[in-house]
Amino acid sequence: MTRVVAMSGGIGTGKTTVGGMFEKLGGVVICADEITHELQSAGSPLVEEIVEAFGREVLDAEGELDRAALGEIVFRDPEARRRLEGLVHPRVGVEMGRRLEEARGAGAPLVILDMSVLFEAKRARGQALVEPSDPWSAVIVVWAPPGLQIERQLRRNDYGREEAEHRVRAQIPIDEKREQADYVIDNSGSLKATERQVRALYEELVGPKDEGVGPGS
Repeated sequence: MTRVVAMSGGIGTGKTTVGGMFEKLGGVVICADEITHELQSAGSPLVEEIVEAFGREVLDAEGELDRAALGEIVFRDPEARRRLEGLVHPRVGVEMGRRLEEARGAGAPLVILDMSVLFEAKRARGQALVEPSDPWSAVIVVWAPPGLQIERQLRRNDYGREEAEHRVRAQIPIDEKREQADYVIDNSGSLKATERQVRALYEELVGPKDEGVGPGS
């Protein structure tokens, strides 16, 4: 039977890194952000609706969605963010559901639904993190302190500290998410330390990987 859990965190906490570690152990990660990028390819119906809602300034010279420009709008305007989520989330949910059923059909031992704004979306709807209608049975939070969230953004993006701080503040505080999680991966230390936590959690969720039984054992 396939175990399904949700995974969230905050900008710069390292969910992608942790997801890759789960995949190496045999888990399947279905990432909402990756699906969103696929659905936002140039000329797609979703991009056309986004342009209608926010204007052509969210497109670059090649007609591709300028995610940095769109991000500046929605991270500073809660109403704009809700409008964007109303366009994006239903489509992403349908595709995540399709991929989940595909993974179940293939016999995956663990499926992790990677959703950056899980906490924010649930709060907006006044729902618990795990509802009876949800396919997941527990929530993992990938945690790092706010200062490290900011430093990681500065290392990988071309915007300044003020923008990085604003993006952290635009989300529910990571410590609040940590308190509500069923499981926490502390990704503030070394990769080896994170790997040990991921392996231990994988085995807790689905059991140790079967290494095989030799003759005569």
